[in-house]
Amino acid sequence: MKTIHSLSLMVVTALLAGCAGPKTLYHWDGYQSSVYQHYQEDGSDMDEQVAVLEESIEEAKAKDRIVAPGLHAHLGLLYANSGRGQQAMEQFELEKQLFPESADFMNFLLKQKNRDEVK
Repeated sequence: MKTIHSLSLMVVTALLAGCAGPKTLYHWDGYQSSVYQHYQEDGSDMDEQVAVLEESIEEAKAKDRIVAPGLHAHLGLLYANSGRGQQAMEQFELEKQLFPESADFMNFLLKQKNRDEVK
């Protein structure tokens, strides 16, 4: 009887541990909903999207987590579209530092941004 009780306790403990869910590698927070909102044609406010992403970055820092891949690039595009070129370039550089596999695309965006400033 004691063996069955111990076995039952181990099974319940294992099930409860499984319910906790895995800790994700990156801090996603509002990033996915912000991207979705960006591509909707509902006239959503760009400044509101920027605020969501900036808040997500601050929350990730506070929790000592890494932001999701693409978040800084997306924020950079929002900055660029709202006329904040210097901030856009900083975000593209940061994306490149955090995720070196994005370097080719970030370099492309940086070149485009520099070309636009020369015009």
